Amino acid sequence: MLKVGDAAPDFDLPDAAMEMVRLADLRGKKNVVLYFYPKDDTPACTLESINFGDLEPEFARYNTVVYGISRDDCICHAAFRDKHGLTVQLLSDDDGNVCQSYDVLEQREKDGVRKWCVHRCTVVIDRRGVVRHIIKNIHPKGHAREVLTLMKEMN
Repeated sequence: MLKVGDAAPDFDLPDAAMEMVRLADLRGKKNVVLYFYPKDDTPACTLESINFGDLEPEFARYNTVVYGISRDDCICHAAFRDKHGLTVQLLSDDDGNVCQSYDVLEQREKDGVRKWCVHRCTVVIDRRGVVRHIIKNIHPKGHAREVLTLMKEMN
């Protein structure tokens, strides 16, 4: 189980433009906010993504990049991005391996069918690649601003 103080699990994931993002490339350079969300183009996920995007310039002042991660594929991410004019980078973890390494997958049952779902969680990683915050039980409205406050406190 991932906990504060652990080294952040490394990953290589494609974004909505199918460009690869490597966490290791940011080590020693940037703080990283990873917000994991269940599904593109749902009301709560849309609100959360818009809010993070709106605050990107402020996150940049604290040497921080923000990525949204779900199990949706790159094509779905691109449609979601374009439909809502999102600026935050969305990463595709379609096989769920990164979600599993960050402990954000849970099994749910609906109509007798069990499936793996991403639960909403935000992980803050410092420039050294160390997990500084794990935020669960998130309410999307105002969440991005709360994370920005954490980044101000870290710097």
